[in-house]
Amino acid sequence: MEMYSKAETLELRKKHIGPSCKVFFAKDPIKIVCARGQYMFDENGEKYLDCINNVAHVGHSHPDVVKAAVKQMELLNTNSRFLHDNLVQYAKRLTATLPEPLSVCYFVNSGSEANDLALRLARQYRGHQDVITLDHAYHGHVTSLIDISPYKFNQLGKEAKKEFVHVAPSPDIYRGKYREDHPDPGSAYADDVKKIIEEAQKNGRKIAAFIAESMQSCGGQVIPPAGYFQKVADAVRKAGGVFIADEVQVGFGRVGKKFWGFQLQGKDFVPDIVTMGKPIGNGHPMSCVVTTREIAEAFGASGLEYFNTFGGNPVSCAIGLAVLDVIEKEDLQGNATRVGNYLTGLLKEQKEKHPLVGDVRGVGLFVGVDLVKDRQKRTPATAEAQHIIYKLKEQRILLSADGPYRNILKFKPPMCFTMEDAKFVVDQIDEILTDLEDSTINRNRDELPTSVQSKRKMPTDGSSQLECINESISHINGSACRQKNGFYAENNTVPCKRIRT
Repeated sequence: MEMYSKAETLELRKKHIGPSCKVFFAKDPIKIVCARGQYMFDENGEKYLDCINNVAHVGHSHPDVVKAAVKQMELLNTNSRFLHDNLVQYAKRLTATLPEPLSVCYFVNSGSEANDLALRLARQYRGHQDVITLDHAYHGHVTSLIDISPYKFNQLGKEAKKEFVHVAPSPDIYRGKYREDHPDPGSAYADDVKKIIEEAQKNGRKIAAFIAESMQSCGGQVIPPAGYFQKVADAVRKAGGVFIADEVQVGFGRVGKKFWGFQLQGKDFVPDIVTMGKPIGNGHPMSCVVTTREIAEAFGASGLEYFNTFGGNPVSCAIGLAVLDVIEKEDLQGNATRVGNYLTGLLKEQKEKHPLVGDVRGVGLFVGVDLVKDRQKRTPATAEAQHIIYKLKEQRILLSADGPYRNILKFKPPMCFTMEDAKFVVDQIDEILTDLEDSTINRNRDELPTSVQSKRKMPTDGSSQLECINESISHINGSACRQKNGFYAENNTVPCKRIRT
């Protein structure tokens, strides 16, 4: 039973919650009161199909996960300075999914904590300090990670980038400097990293780490080209650094073919450190850093004990074990492949049908649709993407858009997502794209000189949609609005605010 009405909840939030903590659909936010599987329900019982929630990895409120949490909570929850079987059992199960050198775990509570600790491990290993990160990258909200996240620090002005941070081009073969027609984009992008290392060394700087999401999420659903990670890792290790693979968004079988996103690069690539978060606890706050014995021992040699009050507690580990069990029992990794392939196929059909769809890319249930105004120029269709997100919300579908221009429709639903769900979403997108294109045609005809216009009166249905879109476009000023979207207000303008999803 609700304690407050939606209006009261909103008012109390404004009063007591920090103003930088944003909500989706600012002028008409959704009040969610419960969720099951891939569905979320508001206070009126309206059902929303969740296409964005990679945190509820095995499905919202999965009974096996809930049962494991309650059972352990009734017995004991304490810190990891006491011996407990859940901790070592979970570490054993988790490391069994990784290549053999990755065998030592540090349990923490969020993706940000995991990436912050990964930087500490990397810097302690050889005593180096500098970090190479990718353009548009986001690795977390704590100060150390804002420093290495261009997605965030670029909003603060040119002076925000620290001297120890080096930004490499995102290995994007659709929008990047080396595209799909390049004979070897992986090597070309890796060569840029090598040049960064060489320049840093000339200036007396030492590389501690290269960090990258195994597939960039906030950067626009970017799938690194073959061979890129191997060549980067080789160059970074020669410089005395380590390779950190950030699996916070894409790990735990989301890519379908493999359990971890970095494994898509091939068996010959193994990171030195892997960070995990979001899906690891199906909504419970937990995360992990896994590294090699050598790096872990170097970290211990500092003499500083590492202790985390809640990291690796018995309840968290019980939940983590339950998530692994459900992924296996329900073949969710296989489902990611089957449904992901079906979804990608449906979206590629939309590309053949609608000029606004410039590119469809993804693996498993991690898929992006790059919307463009002009396929040749690949001009980002930012306002159109925001319009689609809003219209989908009216159809009780939750989807987000992302990337440097916020023009990429971003699919990362719970892993129980079905083919029926995929068909339903794509059918709705098809209708919205058709309406948009029809409105554009009508508007262009209306703008023709009177002497060349048809005497037949054109229908005006949908023209208001384009007026909204044109108003939105007027708010976009080049790269100044390269911001993160969430779900937006009814006027469909494109506010320069980022909402992390």
